[in-house]
Amino acid sequence: MSPNRNPLHESAKGLKPVADCIALGALADRARALDALDERLRHLLPAAVARETRLADVRNGRIVFLASSPTWASRIRLYQAALLAEARAALGGAVERFAVKVAPLPTVPPEPTKPKPLSAATARHLRATAKALSDPELRALYLHLASIAADDPE
Repeated sequence: MSPNRNPLHESAKGLKPVADCIALGALADRARALDALDERLRHLLPAAVARETRLADVRNGRIVFLASSPTWASRIRLYQAALLAEARAALGGAVERFAVKVAPLPTVPPEPTKPKPLSAATARHLRATAKALSDPELRALYLHLASIAADDPE
């Protein structure tokens, strides 16, 4: 290796400036379109296969699915003809090839859970505790918590 050669600098030559990359709006539109197509295609599959597979990409006339294991990859291949026909219908006939890759499926974040309201009994306990506290700031915090309880009479 020559003394003037920097491998870090050389590997960075292939990077593009952010301005030269795809626009964020176009990227979001593509993600939404892939998600809609994924949902449409997986409706053709049995529930167990649909749970273990996801549409990963559509490019150059090929649809690519991800399967969580080789077993699920084999099972989705059984539906290749139906999936290709549906993809052609959805995309105007631009799909000719089908591929499956085995990879961990991306996780879907759970829906945020709605916080449970405080009960009236909890509000009473908070007020009773607040009365026993000598610190005025802490007392105010306890009383504020008690005031947001469900069906709080006070």
